[in-house]
Amino acid sequence: MIDRSPGAASVKQLADGAFGYVQPDGSWFINNCGFVDADGHAVLIDTCATERRTRALLSAVGDTAGPVTTLVNTHHHGDHTNGNYLVGGATVVGHRKTRETLLADGIQRYEGVFTDSEWGNLELRVPDLVFDDTVTIYAGQTRIDLIHPGHAAHTTNDVLVWLPEQRLLYSGDLVFNGGSPFALMGSVAGWRAALNVIRELDPAVILPGHGPVCGLEAVDAVDDYLELVQRAAETGKAAGRSPLEQAKATDLGRFAELTEQERLAGNLHRAYAELDGEGWGAPLDLVAPLKDMLAWNGGPIRCFS
Repeated sequence: MIDRSPGAASVKQLADGAFGYVQPDGSWFINNCGFVDADGHAVLIDTCATERRTRALLSAVGDTAGPVTTLVNTHHHGDHTNGNYLVGGATVVGHRKTRETLLADGIQRYEGVFTDSEWGNLELRVPDLVFDDTVTIYAGQTRIDLIHPGHAAHTTNDVLVWLPEQRLLYSGDLVFNGGSPFALMGSVAGWRAALNVIRELDPAVILPGHGPVCGLEAVDAVDDYLELVQRAAETGKAAGRSPLEQAKATDLGRFAELTEQERLAGNLHRAYAELDGEGWGAPLDLVAPLKDMLAWNGGPIRCFS
């Protein structure tokens, strides 16, 4: 039996003064966060989906590095931003589109899509400081580069958090390790291009958005999965199948071991749109993809957040 409770999370030292907060099992809304010691206070990378998970995160950060004075969001999804409001007087930093999307969408609980989530009391808090391409911040003497890949990938507003001296990358959800990548709100093709940005950085250690600490082998696995999605979309379009029909007809091969396989149906909606000429990250109506994911799953998706 997998322990997915907040108490199962652990702090892992990834480099001198840099840490990962790893939450098993990395499934829906159970993300990883990071933090960097700034000589008595901390720079935090992302918060959690729920109140209780974020409170546990902040307790662990405080015990290790001190109070959080700067919070970086790697993208707008709720499992990385719902807990922002709990980070006191910290300055929240994110991509301009992270702020814009959060203000437009608010806190999403996806009623009827996911079951069993214990959200707690949530309040919207958006980035205070925004950027478009890159910006550098410091945690004490530690340089932290925030890098937008230049286009949509997992979302339209992904941010890589790169510590060049340590060759440590907090990838956000541009890397999943053990779970199915999810491109519905971004771009399949754009994500594959963004993975080349990671390869050019050549990190020694990666803390993925979900799953265990990894290296570049996980980047290659994400790329291979997204290539499979593109090929399946081409096959499905040629055969006149709907995204759901093609999802059911697709042999996942070695990716059958990944969790959240229902994401394939959503990914195919995005890949079909790109074959139809839609731009990377173009807005899609999410109703049909979510319905197809539920149909694949046979009903609402259990969430352990």
